[in-house]
Amino acid sequence: MSLRPKSYQRIPARTVRTARAACPKGTPAMLVRDRLDVLFEDEVFASLYPADGRPGLSPGQLALVSVLQFAENLSDGQAADAVRTRIDWKYALGLELDDAGFDYSVLSEFRARLAEGDAADRLLTVMLERLVEAGLHDNHVAELLDQALYHVEHLRLGLSDTPADSARDMDDDVPAAL
Repeated sequence: MSLRPKSYQRIPARTVRTARAACPKGTPAMLVRDRLDVLFEDEVFASLYPADGRPGLSPGQLALVSVLQFAENLSDGQAADAVRTRIDWKYALGLELDDAGFDYSVLSEFRARLAEGDAADRLLTVMLERLVEAGLHDNHVAELLDQALYHVEHLRLGLSDTPADSARDMDDDVPAAL
């Protein structure tokens, strides 16, 4: 699978109209897009993909799906369904309303790529820089980033496969007496 960088700077007009009509106050996913625009550019992930081969899905979009998945504690299947069915996720990802999404197995493959070398650290660094630039870095965001770093370290050690597994791992670390 190779990388063919794409830009998702412009949200399709129909997606914008539908999302604003369905969610006039917005959602956290929409807020991410409104405040941060495109959170992850494909070029950040260029080193994870060979120069030739079948074009892969946008790693920038997969990274955002991973962030939204982690924030909502969704399984891979639930996250793939959200991409396919949720208007606010389509808005955040800059997708057409009729975009069919992808198979859930793509997310574990993407996490495996991130677990190699320092790719996950680069993803978190980019996210933190963008949050600070947008004035969204506060204690709650810092706590979420700490949880994300915990999750990344578990991925590196092979302890969990999904954000839901990571949450269970964290629960297992809490003594029963608490």
